[in-house]
Parts: sequence; structure tokens; C-alpha cells
Amino acid sequence: MQQAGRRVKGFGEHCPAARAGRCSGAVIRLSVNVNKVATLRNSRGGAIPDPLEAARVAVEAGADGITVHPREDRRHIRPDDVHRLARFLAPMRGRVELNIEGDPRPEVVALWCEVRPDQATLVPVQPGEITSSAGWSPRTDVAHMRALLADLGARGIRTSVFIEPDPAAVDWAAEVGADRVELYTGPFARAFQTDPARAREVFDRYVSAAHHAHARGLGVNAGHDLDRANLGLFRTLPHLCEVSIGHALIADAVFLGLDRAVRAYLAALGREA
Repeated sequence: MQQAGRRVKGFGEHCPAARAGRCSGAVIRLSVNVNKVATLRNSRGGAIPDPLEAARVAVEAGADGITVHPREDRRHIRPDDVHRLARFLAPMRGRVELNIEGDPRPEVVALWCEVRPDQATLVPVQPGEITSSAGWSPRTDVAHMRALLADLGARGIRTSVFIEPDPAAVDWAAEVGADRVELYTGPFARAFQTDPARAREVFDRYVSAAHHAHARGLGVNAGHDLDRANLGLFRTLPHLCEVSIGHALIADAVFLGLDRAVRAYLAALGREA
């Protein structure tokens, strides 16, 4: 039975690389988070702007993936949006990835299992937060998380956990069986904006974490407050597979247009669309 246009019989046989944790590192993939497009739509009601149309423009401009983070309060991306995006991206499977972020509450777990995205990124959520502000604590229950990640992996979904650039957090990610880590880049972005000299010191923590993750057999993703300015340094991170960018890219799109903004971010990653 096919669900949301992405679940296919014999998934593991048709997409043997779908769960690849590590990547070549030769090309840093750009996944565009379209949450903020949905935020604008929801602020007015109705159907515009449509996050599905934003995904189409981003993909045509060269984006390697689309990221969404459905939250419990429905303030931006909603479950019906996720299903629509999955159906849209289904014909591009193997070329353009769908990444669904979220905390492992039952609704999100069910969404992962129904849609079977290319990647599930598990992100801790604090009550009342505006946006994610911390990675998983290394003290988070290992057995429960390991069981969940194993179940997602058995469904052909690559798993990533959102963590701080900390060796203990990397070890925890390896222990729970994640395929990748997503390094929380908020502290780096803040340092880069306020004190470029200190940003280099902060960046060194990410370099150490990336090396440690690679040594533990984990792929390395990154995201949160990355933008065209700080990507010049961050793209030099060893073993970096993918960056997920939403707020800054959509903010730039207000002035540049979404197509040009995506191409500008690809250029900031040292790529051409």
C-alpha cells in the first residue's frame, strides 16, 4: 500500500542508499525549510503563500531537499502540508529529499511512519519556545530513543538527532543508533554576528564534534541561524553532509525572490545551481 505518495513496496531494495549516514563530503547538500512560508500563510488564513509552491521553486532553483518541522500548535507547517509535500516530491525520490523534523510525540512519530521521509530529524522541544534552542541532552533515555530510531530505520528512514557540538552528545547519538547528527549552530551564528574573532574559536568546537561524529560512524548535518554570511566559514566544516536553512533564506527571499535566494545559498556553499 502506498501512503502519501512516498511509501513503496520493497523500499530497501529500490533505495539501498536511502539510509546512508555518511556522505562523500564533496558536495554539501542544501535542504530548504519552508516553515516560514506556512507561517505567513497562517497569519492571514487562506491558502497563500503555499509552502508547496515554495518547495517547487526551491527545487527548480537547485535545492537538494525540503525540510519541515510540524509543531503541536500548528503555527506553521501542518500535517496536511507534509502529506502534500510528500506527494509532490515522490517522483523526485533519490534526487530531492524530504526531511521531517520534530519531537517524538505520537503525532510526529505517526507522521514519520506514514510518510516515510528520506530523513527524520529528532529535535527536543521546550514548552513555549519560539524556535529550537538546544540539542538533546546526553542524559536523555537511551533505551527509549534507541527503540524508536531502530523502528524508523527498519522502515527505511535515515535518522538524525539534533545535538550540541559536544563529545558527550555525539557519543549519546552513536549509542542510540542514529545515522547522523545535526549540529545546533545557533551559538556559532550568534558569535559570528557579534564577535567574528570568537566565532573562529566557537567554530573549532564544531570541527572537533564533526571529527568525533565521523569517527563514531555518524554523518554530520547542521542547522539553525546559518545564513549567507556565516556559511563562508561553516562550509569548511569537515565531513559536513547537509545544511538545513529556513528563516534566513526565506527572509532573503523577501528581497531577492525565492529562486535567487536558493541560488545565492548554493553559491555560499561553494556550489552553482
